[in-house]
Amino acid sequence: MLAFTLAVAATSVAVPVAAQDAPDKTAAQAKQDAAMPDRAADAPPVELEAGKVPVPPPPTEPPLQPQVDPIIPNDEFNAAVPPLDAADDAELNKPLESIDAFERRLAGEQSGAKPETGEAAPLGVAALGDGDAIEEVGDAPVRDTELAAPLPPLDQFEVAPVQFAEDAPKDEKDVEVRYHLDLQGLDLADKESDTDLKGEFKALSALEKGHGKAANTAMVSARLTEDSQLMETVLASQGWYSPVVRTRLEPPTDQANPALGAVIAVTPGKRYVFSDIILKSDPTEPANLVADNFAIKVGEPIVAERVQGAEAQIAVALPENGYPFAAVGERDILLDQATGEGVYTLPVTVGPRGRFGGFVTDGDLAFDAKHVQVLSRFKRGEIYDSRKVDDLRKALVATNLFSTVAVEPQKTGEDAGDGTEYVTLHVKQDAGPPRTIAGSLGYAAGEGITAQATWTHRNMFPPEGALIAHAIAGTRQQGAGVTFRRSNDGKRDRTLEIVAEAFHNDYDAYSAYTGRLAARIARDSTPIWQKRYTYAFGVEFLGTAETDYDSATGGRKRNTYYVAGVNGQVGFDTSDDLLNPTKGFRATALVQPEATVRGGFDPYVRARIDASTYYPINDSLVLAGRLRFGTIQGAGLFDIAPSRRLYAGGGGSVRGYAYQALGEQAPDGNPVGGRSLNEGSFEARYRFGNYGVVAFVDAGQAYRETTPQFNNLRYGVGIGGRFYTNFGPMRLDIATPIARKPGESRFNLYVSIGQAF
Repeated sequence: MLAFTLAVAATSVAVPVAAQDAPDKTAAQAKQDAAMPDRAADAPPVELEAGKVPVPPPPTEPPLQPQVDPIIPNDEFNAAVPPLDAADDAELNKPLESIDAFERRLAGEQSGAKPETGEAAPLGVAALGDGDAIEEVGDAPVRDTELAAPLPPLDQFEVAPVQFAEDAPKDEKDVEVRYHLDLQGLDLADKESDTDLKGEFKALSALEKGHGKAANTAMVSARLTEDSQLMETVLASQGWYSPVVRTRLEPPTDQANPALGAVIAVTPGKRYVFSDIILKSDPTEPANLVADNFAIKVGEPIVAERVQGAEAQIAVALPENGYPFAAVGERDILLDQATGEGVYTLPVTVGPRGRFGGFVTDGDLAFDAKHVQVLSRFKRGEIYDSRKVDDLRKALVATNLFSTVAVEPQKTGEDAGDGTEYVTLHVKQDAGPPRTIAGSLGYAAGEGITAQATWTHRNMFPPEGALIAHAIAGTRQQGAGVTFRRSNDGKRDRTLEIVAEAFHNDYDAYSAYTGRLAARIARDSTPIWQKRYTYAFGVEFLGTAETDYDSATGGRKRNTYYVAGVNGQVGFDTSDDLLNPTKGFRATALVQPEATVRGGFDPYVRARIDASTYYPINDSLVLAGRLRFGTIQGAGLFDIAPSRRLYAGGGGSVRGYAYQALGEQAPDGNPVGGRSLNEGSFEARYRFGNYGVVAFVDAGQAYRETTPQFNNLRYGVGIGGRFYTNFGPMRLDIATPIARKPGESRFNLYVSIGQAF
């Protein structure tokens, strides 16, 4: 304020001086001085005393601004400008004079006489010697004959593009500065905190990200300043709100390793704790719903992560208990620096308590609101629960019919009794492309190479009525078919499937041309929606022409079989993944009563039980085991079509042997199948990143008898590789039989998707 007063006073003081008192002033200066108002004749002179501020005289009336007329009127100026004619145009196109001629002419005009060559140039003009212009730069004259040459006419003047020299490459070694980070005073706070303060700081530190190198000292200093602010933030997140953070750069102390010391010295101060917690909300049902779901207690340190987690828990708990429109407000924490305590206040807007009402849907529809109701696991009138809404959203995603889909509650204001109101769920649909084409390729000993392709329209018959065309081509099997599948058929997770297909199989055990019609209702697991309980039941009709060993001729004879049957299956699954389980177990039981018509009517029952378990030793190693038992009751072996008999051996059975190779052998050396089987497998699965290795041993056998005999077991051992992808592991196994017999391969290879079991 004092400086401002002084400035005003100084600019207000004016001591006029008469023009005649300054004989050396120019006429213009004298005129300017004369224009200044004179001090009154009777005004005393201004005296300045040491240390005092001069005070200006009282202001007089402001002078009137004089009317300023133009020096030359516009009409007079325009009349004085001569018009341009051809001669003037020729004059403009004349070559420009050289620089030295221009300077000589200018100097002559200033002195009143045009200088001749050889005369001394006026002051400020370089002297001319032998015709070259000489420009003195410092103490060294620079000659340039180009300056003395006449300039070309303007219409012939050419402009050459300017060439910029590239910057010389910098030598990084000349500008690089090395440093090391030194944290001081953080040990005590690190011990009191539940988190690693040093680790959290270093993970975000600009100095740490620089890896001890910088272009110059200024860059190190900037990083140090940034890290000091980071340190305050890290400490505040753990309750230290009044730390003292000092930074400095220390010169190198080790000449062998000349590195600056970037020092951050910390004095954490007090760690603040909650002295009171105030939760402001309307009454809820149950009464302590908000308080019971707030995990922080009085006396705890004020830790940011804990506070955010506690608030998030309230935001989750209220919608799970009937309050879909609850909202957590802005927190307020009042800190007392004297005591190191904080008072926490949180406003919570509860909103009305709701019950499930109906559904509305809009957007690019894949199906209507009625089918949305089928996918829900709640009924109208139930207390609103956001977990059931999330379940509905997952079910909508699992249909694979949407690019995006959202489910949001909407207020209706409709009274539902008991102080509640109905809530409508708004489903916003954005249908995705309904068609897909997929393919797969595999190889297994005894089955050869198999390629499969499918075309699917997932919603040709809404809702969720898919049409699937599939084809298979391989060295041992070929075929094609069409499938109609309606997912969530009138009930959540229930699938109706109707299949018509024709195929040809050419295996060592039999060769078959088969037509098949089947219908099935099932509740199955999928990679997206794995279920604990599954079931399936259906009917099946086959017409097949298959080769079988004929003891009368000693060769293979093709017979025609007509097979009709029903089937039922139940499953229980606690594993954690459908294609790559690491813990839990599975069990499945299948029963297939059916009959074969071939010159007679031969009914029988096929049954099979499968069980597997998975045990993780650690995050990388999993032990897995599998058992399978099968039986056919009610018919003789050769009264059953070869494709309906039981076989062992191959990639999904006993590895080390060809497909269906185990069991009783016909005199021609090919298997004939059996009426019972038993199998077992053990695997040690080790995973590292996206890769894995598996060591395994398999055992099994097929028998003519109707019950497994558990004798003459065959064993196979091997090793496999796994490549883990988003849709499941790619599997490659190589195995060898134990006690290999003549005709059996030394090694067998299997390639497929998913684990062996």
